[in-house]
Amino acid sequence: MKAKDMQIIEVGMRLFASKGFSATSVQEIASESGISKGAFYLHFKSKDDLLLAILQHHFDMIHKAFSEVTKDIQNPRDKLIREQMALYSHFITHRELLVMLAKEQAIPRNDTIKQLLFEKQMESHQHYRKRIIEIYGPEVEPFSWDITIILEGIVKSYMGVLLFSTHDFDLKSLTEFLHNRLDSIVKDIHKDKPFLTKDKAESILANFLFSDHPSMSNVLKNLEEEIEKLGSDELVITFQVLKEEIGKEKPRLPVIHGMLSNFDGYPTLDSYRSFISEYYSTK
Repeated sequence: MKAKDMQIIEVGMRLFASKGFSATSVQEIASESGISKGAFYLHFKSKDDLLLAILQHHFDMIHKAFSEVTKDIQNPRDKLIREQMALYSHFITHRELLVMLAKEQAIPRNDTIKQLLFEKQMESHQHYRKRIIEIYGPEVEPFSWDITIILEGIVKSYMGVLLFSTHDFDLKSLTEFLHNRLDSIVKDIHKDKPFLTKDKAESILANFLFSDHPSMSNVLKNLEEEIEKLGSDELVITFQVLKEEIGKEKPRLPVIHGMLSNFDGYPTLDSYRSFISEYYSTK
């Protein structure tokens, strides 16, 4: 990212936090950034476009924080606790901006921002589910979607407490408490049948894939994660060829069609195969 773009993003975050999104004008952002209003539009098409860049910047910061706090940790439970601590810390650090945007209901403002949030939500689902299976073992996989939704609900509820409270909290104690509660849920969950069955979860995923024209990069990322779970070298090679072909300026449709045919017989890949096939009209 260019230095001037980053400067405008930082100014935008400060002004949105103090005045609100709606009350902040492009002229104010430009003046605070030391540029003309016309120059602002050389960097961002609109105020909404700046908000999109700010949100992406926050997601990038969170992703970087996750990588940094877990780089020397092998235990998956400890990884998840460290990630949750980093997430809570990030939201507390940027509390004023996030609270202001929440009060104004400034998110989402347009289809592009809405799509970004959809994609990040799906990435969050997949990340939590992966961590849950790593922590509790493959025997919990039939319940992995239910446990993911339960964990996300707990995390979001306490996020509200942290954002709107004036008290200081010990984030390590909080995250350990939450995961102890999750242990209790997982311990007894086998007494029930999964609510979000494999078929239901795949249906939800398919609906997401076909809604609002998600980015192909996000679909490929999720597809790669599913292929890794299957442990097939042939599928890994197929995916690499498919990804390389899709990345070309003029993808060869017969090659894409041929690679997709290799996914036959793998039900968990059906929604991805259907999406890519429809996207390139290769059915």
